[in-house]
Amino acid sequence: MSQQRQRWTCGFTMVLAACSLAYGVGVTPAEMAEAQRWVTARFQQEPPFSFTYGGKSSADLLGGWKVERTSRELDDARTEYESSYTDPATGLVVRCVGISYDDFPTVEWTVYLKNAGESDTPIIADILPLDTKLERTGDAEFTLHHAIGSPYSAIDYQPLTTVLAAKSEKRIAAAGGRPTNSDLPYFNIEWEHNGVIVVIGWPGQWSARFVRDEAKGLRVLGGQELTHLKLHPGEEIRTPLVVLQFWKGDRVRSQNIWRRWMRAHNLPRPGGKPLKAQTAACSSHQFGEMIHANEENQKFFIDRYLEEGIPLDYWWMDAGWYPVDTRYNEWGWPNTGTWEVDRQRFPNGLRAISDHGRAKGVRSIVWFEPERVTPGTWLWTHRQHWLLGPKADPNQDVADRSKPADKLLDLGNPEALEWLIDHVDGLLVSEGIDLYRQDFNTDPLGRWRMSDAEDRQGMTEIRYVTGYLAYWDELLRRHPGMLIDSCASGGRRNDLETLRRAVPLLRSDYLLEPVSQQNHTYGISFWYPFYGTGMTREGLYDSRSCFCPHMTCCYDMRDRSYDWDRARRVVREWRQVAPHMLNGDYYPLTPFSPANDVWMAWQFDMPETGEGSVQVFRRGASVYRMAELRLKGLDPEKKYTVTDLDTGKPSLASGRILMEEGLAVEITACPGSALFTYRVAP
Repeated sequence: MSQQRQRWTCGFTMVLAACSLAYGVGVTPAEMAEAQRWVTARFQQEPPFSFTYGGKSSADLLGGWKVERTSRELDDARTEYESSYTDPATGLVVRCVGISYDDFPTVEWTVYLKNAGESDTPIIADILPLDTKLERTGDAEFTLHHAIGSPYSAIDYQPLTTVLAAKSEKRIAAAGGRPTNSDLPYFNIEWEHNGVIVVIGWPGQWSARFVRDEAKGLRVLGGQELTHLKLHPGEEIRTPLVVLQFWKGDRVRSQNIWRRWMRAHNLPRPGGKPLKAQTAACSSHQFGEMIHANEENQKFFIDRYLEEGIPLDYWWMDAGWYPVDTRYNEWGWPNTGTWEVDRQRFPNGLRAISDHGRAKGVRSIVWFEPERVTPGTWLWTHRQHWLLGPKADPNQDVADRSKPADKLLDLGNPEALEWLIDHVDGLLVSEGIDLYRQDFNTDPLGRWRMSDAEDRQGMTEIRYVTGYLAYWDELLRRHPGMLIDSCASGGRRNDLETLRRAVPLLRSDYLLEPVSQQNHTYGISFWYPFYGTGMTREGLYDSRSCFCPHMTCCYDMRDRSYDWDRARRVVREWRQVAPHMLNGDYYPLTPFSPANDVWMAWQFDMPETGEGSVQVFRRGASVYRMAELRLKGLDPEKKYTVTDLDTGKPSLASGRILMEEGLAVEITACPGSALFTYRVAP
């Protein structure tokens, strides 16, 4: 057996072979040159977008329009390119604003359309900010690597592969208007040791198509799923953000270049500082989110965590801190739309809790869901003209199931947006909130589209998305040291535009059981350097399965009989490996599998500091007790001290041995886990 061998030594030994990569991850001159060739061809010559205007293709029209091109350096790492196309007949101006990066083989752009004329434009339709063609020279076929989003399943973020054969087409789209609801808008196209990462950044209903011709070409198209609209005089709209990143060689290496670009140029930097791994705690499991919480029990839980020697970065207060109607809506969540603190349970406001924690070094997270408005709340009763959805009686009873149970606060309405910014900003200040958590537990697409006129299809979504981004931008402008948590029934709204402003502290709403959590980490780590989940399980296998750059502890602090030594051990181990998960290169060491009879393992490596960690899981039905895992990314000429965190014993091995022969791992428990850290030996 070339890939697997067995021997009888206390059971079976499984050898999981994989190609070792060169030490570290670095961008090559060939990759930078490929990106620059694309910039020259598409930013300075043929546009990378398409649309129809008055029923005619932009490919046939733009040649007759006035074209202006400019470029300027934004900073030491970025150059901006702007191409402007003006229709002399109607005054429509189409601007493509692109950026190339000097430290990564990456380009991005956004297309804007403005009516600079004096009357409505003809219909603009099928606006595709991404319309480009790739060509291969050899016989190897194009392979599309993509992934499931976060639809509340045990296989959220599962990597998928589609071979794009001649004359085939693959279409992938969001579901319900939340961008990572069904599929991720992050793609990697591979052919003959070449490839390009393609990403659509749009917190709405995007779609992408991959169309193979009969020869060796692949056309890649993407953007907002539905656009068929006219623009009024002076009106301007934007399209989804598009990013391309070019690579050569190994695909896993390309994903690590992506992770590095995400950290360098995209992840939020509260107060101008890079993100660090962080831990939080909450009492949601004990008090029905915050429905049964009060000032006393919140302070008690904070104090108990610290008493048990479990340091916290944040105390998390979730849904239900406002006046709660005990009748529930269709989602089973507390009513949303009256954003005032419940003074009966919190007579001194949330400020008393946030100040209590801050005095002990613990900052506060507070949950909001401002977009979803339910019957009986202040917004429903007093601001119906700000809401999107079917017309209904403002005094509709919450328990009336014959009518829709919620509407959307229209973030495309300037008056509603201004109110929301000022109101939430006031709460952030008055209640001493350090981290703003925004949830979104409804699919908006139907409400967007029912609000569009026939000649304005897609406009409500565009205005809403633009308002959503402007809302967060203004909150961050007013609170530059604040971090935002992006949540939408778990991880259903984590497109790139969102992740430039926020982080997902809860990557999925799926049950915190170990196999699903392993699956989620395996898939999400290709694309997101920072993500989080909760931890409620007791054993090491369960707890280690939940390790993420952000961890939320959900222990019941009223139980003094719990094994708090074990809890402290879990947190200590997490603190050792979480920085690697955030700042390291990611290498899967086994195939992805949802099955319960396999091993799953991965490695996070930080070549700049010569350290990293390896996380290994033997699932409950696996017959194997041992594995040899070939590590990646190490320096073959250096020695590494590898420490088994279960025994505390270090061992010494060269990078070459660890990559070619592997790290021997024995797990006798079933299910069971192993955890290793390593560092270049002095």
